[in-house]
Amino acid sequence: MVRLLHLADVHLGSSLAHGHINPATGLNTRLEDFVTSLRLCIDHALNQAVDLVLFGGDAFPDATPPPLHQELFAQQFRRLADAGIPTVLLVGNHDQYGQGQEGNSLAIYRALGVAGFIVGDRLQTHRIATRSGPVQVTTLPWLNRSALLTQQESLGLDGEILAHQLLQRLHLALEGEVRTLQPGIPAILLAHVMVETARYGAERHLSVGKGFTVPLSLLARPAYQYVALGHVHRHQVLCRDPLVIYPGSIERVDFGEEKEEKGCVLVEVTPTGASYEFLPLPTRTFHTIRLDLSADPPQQVQAKLLAAIAKAPVAGSILRLIYRLRPDQLDCVDERALHNALAPAFSYTITPEVIGPGRIRLPGLDPSRLEPLTALEQYLADRSDLAPLHNELLAAARQLLAEAADPSQGWDPNWEEPAPAQEEQLPLF
Repeated sequence: MVRLLHLADVHLGSSLAHGHINPATGLNTRLEDFVTSLRLCIDHALNQAVDLVLFGGDAFPDATPPPLHQELFAQQFRRLADAGIPTVLLVGNHDQYGQGQEGNSLAIYRALGVAGFIVGDRLQTHRIATRSGPVQVTTLPWLNRSALLTQQESLGLDGEILAHQLLQRLHLALEGEVRTLQPGIPAILLAHVMVETARYGAERHLSVGKGFTVPLSLLARPAYQYVALGHVHRHQVLCRDPLVIYPGSIERVDFGEEKEEKGCVLVEVTPTGASYEFLPLPTRTFHTIRLDLSADPPQQVQAKLLAAIAKAPVAGSILRLIYRLRPDQLDCVDERALHNALAPAFSYTITPEVIGPGRIRLPGLDPSRLEPLTALEQYLADRSDLAPLHNELLAAARQLLAEAADPSQGWDPNWEEPAPAQEEQLPLF
């Protein structure tokens, strides 16, 4: 049996806007939060006497982190090298520079020859000696559609066809790696991918490049006893046989992850299967107070705001107060009192949303009873400022309606789709 720690998506250096400078250390306090979470993960690895550590990718927000962030990351992983624990660092989408062709932020560990460290920047199976015996780890770094765009036969194909070709190519390449696995030795697939059946979060907005989703069946192969994933920030188990897990990110990046528990995963792998334990981390709380006061009397607005704040976990939290109100209620809000009530928070924002007067419908303009062109004509009749464009707007509307009824009318047979941009991709296969 091999015991391992699986963590991913550190994103060291994210969310700094929520922090401030700690005068005692000179560091951003949110940066300190991320370092603390990473330190606790490494503590788990050392305290649990694991045989192997797997990092599922995305060390920093991008591939060019400041030297200080690189140093803080290296200080924690150096503890594993000092303890003689082999470590695999997988390259995620945020670790690639220029789609990977120009290097990545983790390659320095290979260049320096850090003992026991493997950088997974291509599809490859590594045989690793641990204190509890050998283990086989296949690394699959972040892929994107540009991996095929350098092939002449792929030029001019649409995105779905390109994704299908890349999945076929990936299937064959993975099959080749599977055939090199030795029976009787625990086998692990470490992949930074977006799986179709996963529940997504903030990573959808953080992704760099043109990523694509892969089917779970492509990864959940019987030859692997454990499939260790990275990229999706929400911890989740996608499959039990074999065990397929996203550990999730180790800290909340934004309010999109407000309700997600963060942590890492302790896994025991044998040649016949795997079991796991989720290890939660005491991360910084994100909390939203959202109120709609637009139907309340003005004299009740302030009391309701303060009551909502009193019920919230303000102390030490990253908090946002969002409330809706009418223009006549604005003078009833004592902003100084709100700031005083929110002062114990780690950081906070106050966002009032003022509801304006309802839209005034033009006389006789009932869209449920008018044809589109008739409605447009009546609208333009009441807009003297648009009089110079009256004929052009009606002509454009007629053209749009005609194209909607018969799409072929707007098609130019001489138009050719431009070739996709020649992005470069990490050499994976």
